[in-house]
Amino acid sequence: MGHNAGVTRLLDENALVRSSVVANCLMNRERSLSGSYGYGRELGIDVMAELSTRARAATPVRWLDVCCGSGRALAEAAGLLAARGLTAEAEIIGLDLADHFVSGSFSPSLRLISGSVNQWVPDGCFDLITCVHGLHYVGDKLEVLSRIASWLTSDGLFIANFDTRSVRRADGTPTGRRLTAQLRSQGFAYDSARRRISRRGCAQIRFPYRYLGADDQAGPNYTGQPAVDSFYEPLP
Repeated sequence: MGHNAGVTRLLDENALVRSSVVANCLMNRERSLSGSYGYGRELGIDVMAELSTRARAATPVRWLDVCCGSGRALAEAAGLLAARGLTAEAEIIGLDLADHFVSGSFSPSLRLISGSVNQWVPDGCFDLITCVHGLHYVGDKLEVLSRIASWLTSDGLFIANFDTRSVRRADGTPTGRRLTAQLRSQGFAYDSARRRISRRGCAQIRFPYRYLGADDQAGPNYTGQPAVDSFYEPLP
């Protein structure tokens, strides 16, 4: 079922997590912190610089990586922080639906948690929240954006890959510029060329849409990988 086909079957969250498209997502499984497909290139930020600067200003600095895959990049970051003597000043949490994390002994600053971003409840706020290509496989994307915004500290940074074309109306057409304008009005920045969304600071956000379900047969998105489209109708 591609973007131009009539949508006849939408999945709820429970069905979506069992989808082969979501289960077989390889985008983040072995992604590194740096390099040609690393976090720096994909997100356009230096994660270690962000963590190191904040670790010296506040204790502890907290980083949440949503849809972290194996957690390889997080383990690398934890090791680098340890080498700089900053283990006690940092806490790194990786959240992923699949429990396929890297094995080995980790720095005490690192926790890898199996769970859904739609349901997981954090035990505090975060100075940095990232999501590298993970939102492509989430059902209720707008609810996740709202939840993440509420998890930030007052000056915390959120940045993720996000394709607005994956957010669609009930008839299958993209929400387009209306959604982009609503994101910006709620304090998000959206880079349409690089397909990145970001914001600074905590907020309680409600988008004027009702979630209808997800299509896991939408086909490849801009990454070339099969992705999930999310369907909404505007609230009156």
